[in-house]
Amino acid sequence: MDLTTIIGIALGAALIVNGIGIAKLGNFWDPPSVLIVIGGTLAAVIASYPLGILKDIPKHFMVLLRGKQYNVPKLVDQLVDLAMVARQNGLLALEEKAEEIKDPFFKQSLLMIVDANDPDRVRQILERELENMMTRHDQAAGLYEKASAYAPAFGMVGTLVGLINMLKGMNLGDSSGASSLGQDMGVALITTFYGSAFSNLLCHPIAKKLRIRQDEEELYCSTIVEGIIAIQAGENPKYLREHLLASLKQSQQKKLLSKANAAGGGEK
Repeated sequence: MDLTTIIGIALGAALIVNGIGIAKLGNFWDPPSVLIVIGGTLAAVIASYPLGILKDIPKHFMVLLRGKQYNVPKLVDQLVDLAMVARQNGLLALEEKAEEIKDPFFKQSLLMIVDANDPDRVRQILERELENMMTRHDQAAGLYEKASAYAPAFGMVGTLVGLINMLKGMNLGDSSGASSLGQDMGVALITTFYGSAFSNLLCHPIAKKLRIRQDEEELYCSTIVEGIIAIQAGENPKYLREHLLASLKQSQQKKLLSKANAAGGGEK
């Protein structure tokens, strides 16, 4: 479980509260401003996205908390093992191995080459499916990026509403009107504070974390595509490993290649 998003948001909120001061927190509470910023942002997001995307919001938070799910080095080892089986026993021998794979994309990819589909057609289908998958994930992250942009805008809307009401009700000829000027100005600015905090402390971090998870899944699935096509072409397992590890950092590549060489020379 990855709690960094929750920890970061909680830490940021705590630092803001500490900067304000516990005794002065009441000065920063204004229900109408909350409704304008939070309600307005939610309304704009709802107006911007179809129900099919909005209903997946609970899943987005599950993605935030589940931690890193895709282990590329482990995947490379798995693909190399499959390549060795295919070279020794043929592609049909991979059908039994496919039943042991839980990941739907990986399993489908493996079964496509077992069925002796044309390599170009296999690549085209898998890359199209990967592209569609990334488009869906892009829409999910984009939802929070839009919310991050909407929140400060509604903060300004609330500020303008507060300033207009303040100016309309201000009577400089009356001492009571002048004395309330500072208080009214403070209330008008609270919505800007709410909008900025909601955007930068909640919406933007969520969008960024979803982008990171998207990149991890894209790398994982791209590795599957390259590995499957190489297995179908009968590529040497040793060279397959080096090819698939090329997307990782060089320090990781050296470590994993050294580990594989030390494990034995079964990859021929």
